[in-house]
Order: sequence, then structure tokens, then C-alpha cells
Amino acid sequence: MRDDYIKLALAKITDPNILINVVSRRVKQLKRGNRPLVESLEKLSPEDVALREIIEDKISYEIGEN
Repeated sequence: MRDDYIKLALAKITDPNILINVVSRRVKQLKRGNRPLVESLEKLSPEDVALREIIEDKISYEIGEN
């Protein structure tokens, strides 16, 4: 994962634990064949794609109640 993407994504999702969970769920979806929501001229890993989607506000999250 690219450090610059991580820093930018942490500006959107400030809790590192939530960021990890959002990225890991999205990576699973991408590896199952879901299409990326962002375009890139370079070949990005699924992790970097997920981070870019967060940075560009293409995906969001909700925290459930206990």
C-alpha cells in the first residue's frame, strides 16, 4: 500500500481501525470481481484501489448500534 494514499485516506476516515475494516471489506469485493469505482492509468493493487475510492469519496461506511 502506498503511504501517500494511507495518509490521505486517514484524513477522510480518522479512526485507523475503521479504515482497516473498510479497506479490507472493499479489497474482498474487488478480488471477487467487483469493478473499481475509480480509474487509474497505472496498475494499482486492490488495497490501493480501495484507498483511492475512500479518498475520492466513492465509498462510505456506517457504524451500527450495539
